[in-house]
Amino acid sequence: MSNFLARSKSKSREEDPWLSISDLMAGLMVIFLFIAIVYIRPLVETQTKIETVTSAWEDAREKIYLALNEEFEDDLVEWQAELEKQTLTIRFRAPDVLFETNSSEINERFKQILDSFFPRYLSVLEVYKTEIEEIRIEGHTSSEWSDDTTELQSYFNNMKLSQARTRSVLEYSFSKESVYSNNVWAHPLVTANGLSFSQKLLRSDGLEDKENSRRVEFRVRTNTDKKIEQIIQSLK
Repeated sequence: MSNFLARSKSKSREEDPWLSISDLMAGLMVIFLFIAIVYIRPLVETQTKIETVTSAWEDAREKIYLALNEEFEDDLVEWQAELEKQTLTIRFRAPDVLFETNSSEINERFKQILDSFFPRYLSVLEVYKTEIEEIRIEGHTSSEWSDDTTELQSYFNNMKLSQARTRSVLEYSFSKESVYSNNVWAHPLVTANGLSFSQKLLRSDGLEDKENSRRVEFRVRTNTDKKIEQIIQSLK
């Protein structure tokens, strides 16, 4: 009997180290699981918040698009313009209507269009002003200039021209007192951006569409990117 007890105690002592290691491994697994939860949870929260903001942006974009389309649907064909849903861009694409060649002076026909378009445009967007980061007036040109200029010279000449044109459009659009005084909210949001031929349009064969590249665009940028950045910064 005494020999049996001695053997049992000896066996128990031999098993104890393995039991300790098993307990240690289980404890480590709990610790690792806890660490994983601590690190993963903020990532999940961030992803959830970003998805919520993105969903809200898509909803706002859809509403802005529908509102703009409803307001201007009957005018776009007459104005030789189009509304692009993805970028919330209204594109005026009839260069002979907009300006004279190499001039930043607005043609009379385009002034008439702006007289009708711009007050209504701001009226539509005012409803969504808390969702708007910027209202961009963009001037675009073709790559053409005189034959004796290099491509780089042509780019900067067209940059100067496109910047002058967008300033002219901005100034004229706010020139009427009723427009300026009734849309104080829009003053810091509306910007003039001359882009030369950096975003020229292409034909189906991949070559530059010089006619349609010469255009003026009104584009809405929502504040989604800014909100996402704020979410990420708040979690750091």
